[in-house]
Amino acid sequence: MKNTLILLIIATIFIQCNSQNTKYQDEIKQFQYKLNTEFADATTSPLTEKDLKIFKSLDFFEINEKYKIIADFELTPNSPIFELKTTTERLPLYRKYGIATFVLDGKKHQLNIYQSQDLLKSLDYENYLFLPFYDTSNGQSSYGGGRFIDLEIPKSNNKTIIIDFNKAYNPYCAYNHTFSCPIPPKENLVEVPIEAGVKAYKKH
Repeated sequence: MKNTLILLIIATIFIQCNSQNTKYQDEIKQFQYKLNTEFADATTSPLTEKDLKIFKSLDFFEINEKYKIIADFELTPNSPIFELKTTTERLPLYRKYGIATFVLDGKKHQLNIYQSQDLLKSLDYENYLFLPFYDTSNGQSSYGGGRFIDLEIPKSNNKTIIIDFNKAYNPYCAYNHTFSCPIPPKENLVEVPIEAGVKAYKKH
Protein backbone atom coordinates (compact mmCIF):
# COMPACT_ATOMS: atom_id res chain seq x y z
CA MET A 1 0.00 0.00 0.00
CA LYS A 2 2.83 2.36 0.95
CA ASN A 3 4.72 1.66 -2.30
CA THR A 4 1.54 2.24 -4.32
CA LEU A 5 1.04 5.63 -2.65
CA ILE A 6 4.64 6.64 -3.40
CA LEU A 7 4.25 5.65 -7.05
CA LEU A 8 1.01 7.60 -7.26
CA ILE A 9 2.69 10.73 -5.87
CA ILE A 10 5.60 10.39 -8.31
CA ALA A 11 3.22 9.91 -11.23
CA THR A 12 1.21 12.99 -10.21
CA ILE A 13 4.35 15.14 -9.98
CA PHE A 14 5.54 13.87 -13.37
CA ILE A 15 2.19 14.69 -15.01
CA GLN A 16 2.16 18.19 -13.51
CA CYS A 17 5.72 18.91 -14.62
CA ASN A 18 5.02 17.60 -18.10
CA SER A 19 1.87 19.73 -18.33
CA GLN A 20 3.77 22.87 -17.28
CA ASN A 21 6.52 22.17 -19.81
CA THR A 22 3.96 21.69 -22.60
CA LYS A 23 2.27 24.96 -21.65
CA TYR A 24 5.58 26.81 -21.79
CA GLN A 25 6.50 25.23 -25.13
CA ASP A 26 3.13 26.37 -26.51
CA GLU A 27 3.76 29.92 -25.24
CA ILE A 28 7.08 30.17 -27.08
CA LYS A 29 5.66 28.54 -30.21
CA GLN A 30 2.93 31.19 -30.19
CA PHE A 31 5.62 33.89 -29.99
CA GLN A 32 7.42 32.30 -32.94
CA TYR A 33 4.19 32.01 -34.92
CA LYS A 34 3.38 35.72 -34.44
CA LEU A 35 6.89 36.68 -35.51
CA ASN A 36 6.71 34.49 -38.62
CA THR A 37 3.28 35.94 -39.44
CA GLU A 38 4.68 39.47 -39.20
CA PHE A 39 7.59 38.58 -41.49
CA ALA A 40 5.35 36.88 -44.05
CA ASP A 41 3.04 39.90 -44.34
CA ALA A 42 4.28 42.47 -46.86
CA THR A 43 2.71 45.32 -44.84
CA THR A 44 4.69 44.51 -41.68
CA SER A 45 7.73 42.55 -42.87
CA PRO A 46 11.25 44.04 -42.67
CA LEU A 47 12.38 41.72 -45.46
CA THR A 48 13.34 43.04 -48.86
CA GLU A 49 10.86 42.40 -51.64
CA LYS A 50 13.16 39.73 -53.07
CA ASP A 51 13.58 37.90 -49.74
CA LEU A 52 9.88 38.13 -48.94
CA LYS A 53 9.03 36.11 -52.03
CA ILE A 54 11.00 33.09 -50.77
CA PHE A 55 10.38 33.51 -47.03
CA LYS A 56 9.04 30.44 -45.21
CA SER A 57 10.11 30.78 -41.58
CA LEU A 58 12.68 32.37 -39.32
CA ASP A 59 15.30 30.04 -37.88
CA PHE A 60 14.94 29.57 -34.12
CA PHE A 61 17.10 27.88 -31.53
CA GLU A 62 15.52 24.91 -29.80
CA ILE A 63 13.19 26.02 -27.00
CA ASN A 64 15.00 25.68 -23.68
CA GLU A 65 13.34 26.72 -20.42
CA LYS A 66 16.71 27.29 -18.72
CA TYR A 67 16.80 30.56 -20.64
CA LYS A 68 13.68 31.83 -18.89
CA ILE A 69 15.36 33.78 -16.12
CA ILE A 70 13.93 35.27 -12.94
CA ALA A 71 16.42 38.08 -12.39
CA ASP A 72 16.92 40.34 -9.40
CA PHE A 73 15.79 43.82 -10.43
CA GLU A 74 17.10 47.11 -9.07
CA LEU A 75 15.24 50.23 -10.16
CA THR A 76 17.27 53.30 -11.20
CA PRO A 77 14.72 56.14 -10.83
CA ASN A 78 17.28 58.98 -10.96
CA SER A 79 19.05 57.85 -14.12
CA PRO A 80 19.37 60.54 -16.81
CA ILE A 81 17.68 60.50 -20.20
CA PHE A 82 20.20 59.79 -22.96
CA GLU A 83 20.42 59.43 -26.74
CA LEU A 84 20.72 55.78 -27.76
CA LYS A 85 23.01 55.22 -30.72
CA THR A 86 21.51 53.61 -33.82
CA THR A 87 22.78 52.38 -37.17
CA THR A 88 21.83 55.78 -38.64
CA GLU A 89 21.93 59.37 -37.38
CA ARG A 90 18.65 58.85 -35.52
CA LEU A 91 19.07 59.23 -31.76
CA PRO A 92 15.97 58.10 -29.83
CA LEU A 93 15.68 59.08 -26.18
CA TYR A 94 15.87 56.38 -23.51
CA ARG A 95 16.37 56.14 -19.77
CA LYS A 96 17.92 53.28 -17.81
CA TYR A 97 14.89 51.97 -15.95
CA GLY A 98 16.65 49.29 -13.91
CA ILE A 99 19.45 46.75 -13.60
CA ALA A 100 18.78 43.00 -13.87
CA THR A 101 21.19 40.58 -12.18
CA PHE A 102 21.10 36.81 -12.66
CA VAL A 103 23.19 33.65 -12.82
CA LEU A 104 23.42 31.62 -16.02
CA ASP A 105 25.78 28.74 -16.78
CA GLY A 106 27.53 29.28 -13.45
CA LYS A 107 28.32 32.95 -14.11
CA LYS A 108 26.78 36.11 -12.68
CA HIS A 109 25.52 38.57 -15.28
CA GLN A 110 24.16 42.10 -15.19
CA LEU A 111 22.09 43.83 -17.86
CA ASN A 112 20.64 47.32 -18.06
CA ILE A 113 16.97 47.56 -18.99
CA TYR A 114 15.76 50.71 -20.72
CA GLN A 115 12.55 52.69 -21.15
CA SER A 116 11.75 54.54 -24.37
CA GLN A 117 10.74 58.13 -23.73
CA ASP A 118 8.75 58.25 -26.97
CA LEU A 119 6.64 55.23 -26.03
CA LEU A 120 5.76 56.79 -22.69
CA LYS A 121 3.36 58.98 -24.64
CA SER A 122 1.42 55.92 -25.86
CA LEU A 123 -1.20 54.26 -23.64
CA ASP A 124 -0.53 50.95 -25.40
CA TYR A 125 3.21 50.99 -24.68
CA GLU A 126 3.65 53.06 -21.52
CA ASN A 127 4.62 49.90 -19.57
CA TYR A 128 7.04 48.77 -22.26
CA LEU A 129 10.70 48.13 -21.40
CA PHE A 130 13.53 47.40 -23.80
CA LEU A 131 16.46 45.00 -23.39
CA PRO A 132 19.12 45.16 -26.12
CA PHE A 133 22.00 42.75 -25.46
CA TYR A 134 25.04 40.98 -26.82
CA ASP A 135 26.22 37.46 -26.03
CA THR A 136 29.11 35.29 -27.12
CA SER A 137 27.09 33.57 -29.86
CA ASN A 138 26.89 36.85 -31.83
CA GLY A 139 28.51 36.65 -35.24
CA GLN A 140 28.32 32.86 -35.18
CA SER A 141 24.93 31.25 -34.57
CA SER A 142 23.20 34.55 -33.77
CA TYR A 143 23.21 37.99 -35.37
CA GLY A 144 26.48 39.87 -34.94
CA GLY A 145 24.82 43.15 -33.99
CA GLY A 146 23.16 41.77 -30.87
CA ARG A 147 19.49 41.04 -30.21
CA PHE A 148 16.49 42.53 -28.42
CA ILE A 149 13.87 41.41 -25.89
CA ASP A 150 10.64 43.28 -25.16
CA LEU A 151 9.65 43.43 -21.50
CA GLU A 152 7.00 45.06 -19.32
CA ILE A 153 7.25 46.87 -16.01
CA PRO A 154 6.64 44.26 -13.28
CA LYS A 155 3.11 44.69 -11.94
CA SER A 156 3.45 43.42 -8.38
CA ASN A 157 7.09 42.77 -7.49
CA ASN A 158 9.62 45.36 -8.59
CA LYS A 159 12.47 43.37 -7.04
CA THR A 160 12.48 40.71 -9.78
CA ILE A 161 11.83 40.63 -13.50
CA ILE A 162 11.43 37.73 -15.94
CA ILE A 163 13.84 37.75 -18.88
CA ASP A 164 12.99 35.05 -21.42
CA PHE A 165 15.80 34.69 -23.95
CA ASN A 166 13.59 32.29 -25.94
CA LYS A 167 11.81 35.50 -27.00
CA ALA A 168 14.99 37.23 -28.18
CA TYR A 169 14.69 38.60 -31.71
CA ASN A 170 16.92 40.29 -34.26
CA PRO A 171 16.81 44.01 -35.10
CA TYR A 172 15.33 44.73 -38.52
CA CYS A 173 18.83 45.66 -39.74
CA ALA A 174 19.65 41.95 -39.70
CA TYR A 175 17.29 41.58 -42.68
CA ASN A 176 17.35 44.94 -44.44
CA HIS A 177 20.05 47.63 -44.20
CA THR A 178 17.57 50.42 -44.90
CA PHE A 179 16.24 50.33 -41.32
CA SER A 180 17.50 52.42 -38.42
CA CYS A 181 18.17 50.08 -35.48
CA PRO A 182 19.25 50.71 -31.89
CA ILE A 183 22.77 49.54 -31.09
CA PRO A 184 23.00 47.68 -27.76
CA PRO A 185 25.27 49.51 -25.29
CA LYS A 186 28.62 47.74 -24.89
CA GLU A 187 28.03 47.04 -21.20
CA ASN A 188 24.99 44.90 -22.02
CA LEU A 189 27.02 41.78 -22.70
CA VAL A 190 26.14 38.29 -21.46
CA GLU A 191 29.49 36.53 -21.37
CA VAL A 192 28.11 33.11 -22.35
CA PRO A 193 26.41 31.96 -25.57
CA ILE A 194 22.64 32.50 -25.46
CA GLU A 195 21.40 29.70 -27.71
CA ALA A 196 17.77 30.75 -27.55
CA GLY A 197 15.41 32.89 -29.58
CA VAL A 198 15.98 33.84 -33.22
CA LYS A 199 19.15 32.66 -34.92
CA ALA A 200 21.24 34.65 -37.39
CA TYR A 201 19.60 35.31 -40.74
CA LYS A 202 21.60 33.07 -43.07
CA LYS A 203 21.78 35.57 -45.87
CA HIS A 204 23.53 38.10 -43.63
